[in-house]
Amino acid sequence: MGSKQLPRVAILGLPEATASVIYGMFDLFCSAGRDWGLVTNGAPGEALVEVEIVSRHHGQGPLEVANGALIRPQRGLDARHYDVVCIPELAISPQAALDGKFEEELGWIQNQFAGGAIVATACSGAVLLAAAGLLDGLDATTHWAYCDALEQRYPTIRVHRDRALVASGVGQRLVMAGGGTTWLDLALYLLSRVASVEIAMQVARLNLIDWHDLGQEPYARLVSARQVDDAVIAGCLSWIGERPTVEAPVASMIRVSGLAERTFKRRFQKAAGMTPLEYVHALRLERAKTLLETTELKLEQIAEEAGYEDAAFFSRLFRRAVSLTPAQYRRRFGALGRAVRGQR
Repeated sequence: MGSKQLPRVAILGLPEATASVIYGMFDLFCSAGRDWGLVTNGAPGEALVEVEIVSRHHGQGPLEVANGALIRPQRGLDARHYDVVCIPELAISPQAALDGKFEEELGWIQNQFAGGAIVATACSGAVLLAAAGLLDGLDATTHWAYCDALEQRYPTIRVHRDRALVASGVGQRLVMAGGGTTWLDLALYLLSRVASVEIAMQVARLNLIDWHDLGQEPYARLVSARQVDDAVIAGCLSWIGERPTVEAPVASMIRVSGLAERTFKRRFQKAAGMTPLEYVHALRLERAKTLLETTELKLEQIAEEAGYEDAAFFSRLFRRAVSLTPAQYRRRFGALGRAVRGQR
């Protein structure tokens, strides 16, 4: 019996892009599943994502991108299907006309999207989605300097200049990050969709990406966006993401949903890929990890803050999920948390 096919991610290599975004995203995807085991157990885990840099310039030697850096594309724009396509920023003027410059890339993007891929853009890369006709009548975001030009050139697009991340379209398969380093948030969000929220948070911790002030709730909200075919369950995911310590969480979600218990549990499992109780535990344990990293609270207090009255039960659950006891986790990652928050 063959092994399971890993999710395939393509990062588009363009002369107008920067190496930091291309290789930065590449490194985050490669880290998923591999590096957490190296840090916690001393041995790397198995990769969870297959990632390639693709470009129409493949086979022509190293590609010089913006600022003169060189990248080495691994594959051309062929017919291979990808689960996720990442488009980096474009170092072009906001007013610049594309004038057929990216015709081959636009056709490839359209074909990948038609084949079911999530197409994600960093910063000004959203202009390629617009040029491909994929954003007509939809919500979008891009770098603040490109918002006016995008609205003027494509008046049917609803540009949200104040949002760092927008998931849009059928299946929420068009994902856009704003300016600056929001490509980090984009990569984490994509990992949460093709792997899991837990894997995304592991990568965030390992790379000191400052998610601590936000915690789990934004990821819970974002991951729920993929469930557009079941708006009721999506609403429940967002609801519990805001209040994971609520008493009787599964019964509460059932009340919020208005569904019969059996129907709710079946639809939740199908939409979220786990049972309602498993999802609640994932949210609560994420809260516990943050507290272990960033506070000196006693174990009993952390258990209570995470939603567990029984500290012994919490400890057993934590160890089963994380492969470390809470004390071991604090010793290993407490310094990391303090460093991110600037604490002594």
